[in-house]
Amino acid sequence: MAAVVSLQNVVKSYTRGRQRVEVLHALNLEVQSGEFLGLMGPSGSGKTTLLNLIGGLDKPDEGQITVAGERLDQLSGSQMAAWRARHVGFVFQFYNLLPVLSAERNVEVPLLLTNLSSAKRKQNVRAVLELVGLADRATHKPSELSGGQQQRVSIARALVADPTLLVCDEPTGDLDRENAEEILRLLQMLNRQQGKTIIMVTHDPLAADHASRTLHVDKGRLVDLPARSAA
Repeated sequence: MAAVVSLQNVVKSYTRGRQRVEVLHALNLEVQSGEFLGLMGPSGSGKTTLLNLIGGLDKPDEGQITVAGERLDQLSGSQMAAWRARHVGFVFQFYNLLPVLSAERNVEVPLLLTNLSSAKRKQNVRAVLELVGLADRATHKPSELSGGQQQRVSIARALVADPTLLVCDEPTGDLDRENAEEILRLLQMLNRQQGKTIIMVTHDPLAADHASRTLHVDKGRLVDLPARSAA
């Protein structure tokens, strides 16, 4: 089976003042379709940089990145934007919802760039809100929802265009343990029952336990962690 994500000898660096800081060092990674991968590591280890490269938010200095059959390192900025819209759903720590829009309108935003009819957009929005357990909160604005519910809305928004890949950056970092557990079980359900490929950055070992495989990012390199049973 061909990997849905393949990184070969990827190098990424940033410039701080006059100093060049290499964040990722000749990194190699493969993620299979339908996998739930957890990426752990301390602050500054390179895990978010790695996630941004996989999600097409950044480009490597060296190496090849192939995701969903496309060489991301060879795409122009406009090509990359179009590719992201087709293939990647993003879930962030702080939800990034538009406060003046209802839950259903927030979820609909990615579909406004497609050729779908209004009726089809509404049908898709209803389906994903039902999937994340928020069909009864569709008309509520973010300020009328709990943190856990807002994150469910952001997950529904990430799912609504049926992306190849869900990319999650600390999706439970702003939640209490009870709400975090609900979000993690939702991601696990999307992986196991819907077959979604998920890559999640987290600092929380309890969150990583929900992944089917966990890698540790240490000073820009990947290290396998012992397998742990998923919750």
